[in-house]
Amino acid sequence: MPPEDRQSFRRNAERWMQMGPEERAMMREREKAYRERVKVEVDAALRDSGLRLEGERRALFEQRYLQERRRVEHSLRQEIESKRQQELPALQERLKKEFQEKPSPEIRSTTAPVGSSSPKK
Repeated sequence: MPPEDRQSFRRNAERWMQMGPEERAMMREREKAYRERVKVEVDAALRDSGLRLEGERRALFEQRYLQERRRVEHSLRQEIESKRQQELPALQERLKKEFQEKPSPEIRSTTAPVGSSSPKK
Protein backbone atom coordinates (compact mmCIF):
# COMPACT_ATOMS: atom_id res chain seq x y z
CA MET A 1 0.00 0.00 0.00
CA PRO A 2 1.44 3.42 -0.95
CA PRO A 3 2.38 5.77 1.93
CA GLU A 4 -0.44 8.18 1.05
CA ASP A 5 -3.00 5.37 1.26
CA ARG A 6 -1.54 4.13 4.56
CA GLN A 7 -1.80 7.62 6.03
CA SER A 8 -5.40 7.95 4.84
CA PHE A 9 -6.21 4.51 6.28
CA ARG A 10 -4.69 5.49 9.63
CA ARG A 11 -6.67 8.75 9.77
CA ASN A 12 -9.89 6.92 8.93
CA ALA A 13 -9.21 4.27 11.59
CA GLU A 14 -8.63 6.99 14.20
CA ARG A 15 -11.85 8.75 13.22
CA TRP A 16 -13.72 5.44 13.39
CA MET A 17 -12.45 4.81 16.92
CA GLN A 18 -13.73 8.22 18.02
CA MET A 19 -17.22 7.75 16.58
CA GLY A 20 -20.20 6.85 18.70
CA PRO A 21 -22.36 3.76 18.00
CA GLU A 22 -25.04 5.73 16.11
CA GLU A 23 -22.46 7.41 13.91
CA ARG A 24 -20.79 4.07 13.17
CA ALA A 25 -24.15 2.54 12.24
CA MET A 26 -24.83 5.47 9.90
CA MET A 27 -21.42 5.05 8.28
CA ARG A 28 -22.02 1.31 7.83
CA GLU A 29 -25.34 2.06 6.12
CA ARG A 30 -23.69 4.60 3.81
CA GLU A 31 -20.97 2.10 2.92
CA LYS A 32 -23.56 -0.61 2.30
CA ALA A 33 -25.56 1.70 0.01
CA TYR A 34 -22.36 2.72 -1.82
CA ARG A 35 -21.34 -0.92 -2.35
CA GLU A 36 -24.81 -1.80 -3.65
CA ARG A 37 -24.77 1.15 -6.05
CA VAL A 38 -21.30 0.23 -7.30
CA LYS A 39 -22.33 -3.43 -7.67
CA VAL A 40 -25.20 -2.33 -9.92
CA GLU A 41 -22.79 -0.18 -11.94
CA VAL A 42 -20.27 -3.03 -12.26
CA ASP A 43 -23.02 -5.34 -13.47
CA ALA A 44 -24.16 -2.70 -15.97
CA ALA A 45 -20.59 -2.16 -17.21
CA LEU A 46 -20.15 -5.88 -17.66
CA ARG A 47 -23.48 -6.22 -19.45
CA ASP A 48 -22.78 -3.16 -21.67
CA SER A 49 -19.37 -4.56 -22.60
CA GLY A 50 -21.02 -7.68 -24.01
CA LEU A 51 -18.64 -9.91 -22.04
CA ARG A 52 -19.87 -13.11 -20.44
CA LEU A 53 -17.52 -13.73 -17.54
CA GLU A 54 -17.83 -16.24 -14.75
CA GLY A 55 -16.00 -16.99 -11.54
CA GLU A 56 -12.47 -15.73 -11.26
CA ARG A 57 -12.58 -13.70 -14.48
CA ARG A 58 -15.73 -11.89 -13.34
CA ALA A 59 -14.15 -11.17 -9.95
CA LEU A 60 -11.06 -9.82 -11.71
CA PHE A 61 -13.24 -7.62 -13.94
CA GLU A 62 -15.04 -6.24 -10.85
CA GLN A 63 -11.73 -5.62 -9.11
CA ARG A 64 -10.27 -3.76 -12.09
CA TYR A 65 -13.47 -1.78 -12.62
CA LEU A 66 -13.45 -0.64 -8.99
CA GLN A 67 -9.73 0.16 -9.13
CA GLU A 68 -10.12 2.28 -12.26
CA ARG A 69 -13.27 3.91 -10.92
CA ARG A 70 -11.41 4.97 -7.75
CA ARG A 71 -8.61 6.36 -9.90
CA VAL A 72 -11.08 8.35 -12.02
CA GLU A 73 -12.95 9.64 -8.95
CA HIS A 74 -9.67 10.66 -7.30
CA SER A 75 -8.59 12.50 -10.43
CA LEU A 76 -11.94 14.29 -10.68
CA ARG A 77 -11.81 15.33 -7.00
CA GLN A 78 -8.33 16.80 -7.55
CA GLU A 79 -9.50 18.62 -10.68
CA ILE A 80 -12.55 20.06 -8.92
CA GLU A 81 -10.48 21.14 -5.91
CA SER A 82 -7.98 22.84 -8.20
CA LYS A 83 -10.72 24.73 -10.05
CA ARG A 84 -12.36 25.67 -6.75
CA GLN A 85 -9.09 27.10 -5.44
CA GLN A 86 -8.67 29.12 -8.65
CA GLU A 87 -12.19 30.57 -8.46
CA LEU A 88 -12.35 31.32 -4.73
CA PRO A 89 -10.35 34.59 -4.79
CA ALA A 90 -12.66 36.11 -7.42
CA LEU A 91 -15.71 34.92 -5.49
CA GLN A 92 -14.38 36.41 -2.27
CA GLU A 93 -13.65 39.71 -3.99
CA ARG A 94 -17.17 39.86 -5.51
CA LEU A 95 -18.74 39.16 -2.14
CA LYS A 96 -16.49 41.71 -0.47
CA LYS A 97 -17.65 44.38 -2.91
CA GLU A 98 -21.28 43.31 -2.63
CA PHE A 99 -21.36 43.32 1.15
CA GLN A 100 -18.94 46.12 1.81
CA GLU A 101 -20.67 48.82 3.82
CA LYS A 102 -21.56 51.68 1.52
CA PRO A 103 -21.73 55.09 3.17
CA SER A 104 -25.20 56.59 2.82
CA PRO A 105 -25.32 60.16 1.45
CA GLU A 106 -27.78 61.35 4.10
CA ILE A 107 -28.88 59.97 7.43
CA ARG A 108 -32.65 60.12 7.54
CA SER A 109 -34.67 60.54 10.68
CA THR A 110 -37.65 58.27 11.23
CA THR A 111 -39.50 60.87 13.33
CA ALA A 112 -41.58 63.67 11.90
CA PRO A 113 -40.37 67.26 12.38
CA VAL A 114 -41.55 68.97 15.54
CA GLY A 115 -44.52 71.24 15.03
CA SER A 116 -45.91 69.57 11.94
CA SER A 117 -47.34 66.56 13.72
CA SER A 118 -50.45 68.26 15.11
CA PRO A 119 -53.02 69.68 12.66
CA LYS A 120 -53.78 73.39 12.92
CA LYS A 121 -57.34 74.59 13.20
